[in-house]
Amino acid sequence: MKHLHLLILLPILRSAPLDLLQGTGAAIVLLGAALLARRIAGHYYRRAREAGRPELMELPLDLARRTKAVFLAAAAVFVGLQFLHLPPRGRELIDSALTLVSFWQVGVWASVAVSWWLEHNRQIRHAGDRVAASSFAVIGFIAKALVWVLIVLMALENLGVNITTLVAGLGVGGIAVALALQSILGDLFASLSITFDQPFFVGDFVAVDAFSGTVEHIGIKSTRLRSISGEQIILANADLLKTRLRNYGRMTERRVLFTVGVTYETPVEQIEQIPAIVRGIIEAIPDTRFDRSHFSAHGAVSLDFETVYYVLIADYARHMDIQQEIHLKLHREFARRGIEFAYPTQRLLLERAGAARPGPSPAGA
Repeated sequence: MKHLHLLILLPILRSAPLDLLQGTGAAIVLLGAALLARRIAGHYYRRAREAGRPELMELPLDLARRTKAVFLAAAAVFVGLQFLHLPPRGRELIDSALTLVSFWQVGVWASVAVSWWLEHNRQIRHAGDRVAASSFAVIGFIAKALVWVLIVLMALENLGVNITTLVAGLGVGGIAVALALQSILGDLFASLSITFDQPFFVGDFVAVDAFSGTVEHIGIKSTRLRSISGEQIILANADLLKTRLRNYGRMTERRVLFTVGVTYETPVEQIEQIPAIVRGIIEAIPDTRFDRSHFSAHGAVSLDFETVYYVLIADYARHMDIQQEIHLKLHREFARRGIEFAYPTQRLLLERAGAARPGPSPAGA
């Protein structure tokens, strides 16, 4: 490091005073102008964001304000050194340093561009788009990771490193790393599968084994649910793909089956009318589709009628409102017609002591 300083500083100190003055002045002016431009870009960017207006120059302004001071200083110093007479080795070292800083800045710009593109697409699809909310986080992570991998490889190649040998070596070492991190990598690939296959979205109500809740976040390693009772449930992505999952968010209609029992004393004429009564009640209620209603069985204590209908929307609260309305109307209609609901009863047959019991008829009688 000491020799490196001498290699660069000695030619600078030996340069003509006019060249040194010109180089220093050029570097200071360029750095000041760049910092001022970055500050102006940041001002206009914040004003556009606060106003909520779509700005044609939003991405260039964002890139300008995210330009690092280290990169600006390195570029200014590089321009200033052009006025000086440096040895080839010194210029080579300066070029290498500027290359590293430049590639790092390009990586920052590329990450900003990826974030801007994702945000722009999210706004186009609206904030309530559950597909966007579910997939953009994972896509953004993968895209930024690829950007930085490419930036590192390009920087190393420009510095003279044999990328082919490096990649081959990383491939061999990557096998050992993959075996050690197979659980984490399994969750990562599972998150990719969830992102592209889309078995559920943010906002869906799902049930996984004994757990159920609304999907709040789909991450790289885990998915978070908010249960009905309020606690957060965290499930590994790999586990989600290994088990059976019920997605109630994809429900388009709900099948409902219920049974009504009436007493055995109900006249046959009224028994025949009950399916039509139930059908009329259900068909008069919006968001329903009647399927069937039948006298299904002679139960232990009742005559049973089985009814099936469909609720045409997935809202559970609406389903319960419809079910309550059907039962209340059944009570009113049965009360008006004198039809009694059955309930568990027992009959006791009492006999007097010594009373003759009916026996079998004599043979041939």
